[in-house]
Amino acid sequence: MAKQYQGQSALLSKDLLAFYRRVSTSQLTVVDLETTGSVAHQARVIEVSVLQATLADGVLDQQTHLINPHVKIPEKITEITGITPGMVGPAPPPEDVWVDCEPMLNQGILTAHNIEFDYGFLQAEFRRMDQHYYRPPSHRFCTVILSRLMLADLPSRRLPKLVKHFGFDVGPSHRAEADTKACWLLAEYLLNRIQNDSEDDILRCFRQQWIRLQDAATILGCAKGKAQEQLRAAGVQERLSKRSQTALYRRGPVEDLRHRQQGEQLSVFM
Repeated sequence: MAKQYQGQSALLSKDLLAFYRRVSTSQLTVVDLETTGSVAHQARVIEVSVLQATLADGVLDQQTHLINPHVKIPEKITEITGITPGMVGPAPPPEDVWVDCEPMLNQGILTAHNIEFDYGFLQAEFRRMDQHYYRPPSHRFCTVILSRLMLADLPSRRLPKLVKHFGFDVGPSHRAEADTKACWLLAEYLLNRIQNDSEDDILRCFRQQWIRLQDAATILGCAKGKAQEQLRAAGVQERLSKRSQTALYRRGPVEDLRHRQQGEQLSVFM
């Protein structure tokens, strides 16, 4: 399901705008987790914060819990989060915390900054209790993905960098309560623009997003190799991502190429 959700980046701009306008009128359930590692089936959650809010009413509720995972907390995690074994020692066990959080987690649009990470851990934690936790892609909202659409040319969309960029007053990063508040404030800012800016302005903004070759290929309806040939032949600007050194393209020229190809195909049959 994470891959299916990630494929949202391959939707056309007008479909993305329709999705985000629906999200903007919904209740959001914003979640952030601090964990003992990055792999959900191997690591455990040591802190969770869940916040519910709407654009119309603001923050409705928030609860934050430390969790005793009954496993060792790596020193690196303590360095990053400040959460020590002594802090989680007297905290409740996972099953007690998830029982408290479950009603909120099943309401509204599940929202997180890099939702694939948090959603994967939520599923793993409930699976350990022999329970199934599922939110359909239409009820999951990733502020990283929307940031890439709306803030394409910022040097970083990491949450601590965005907190600094916007001056959000939330406290130190890498703690669940502060990061959940930051994610909400980011969602509030971006979704207010989605609601209030004109459709033309939003679509012009979307055109600036850098998308992966894989997503460009999906938009063009062909394999990655063929898509890269077509994009280069059309003179579409290409750059390499800093992390993976994979090809990236602006969304707008990719969609323009798709529309030209469809127009040429249509003229053949007329």
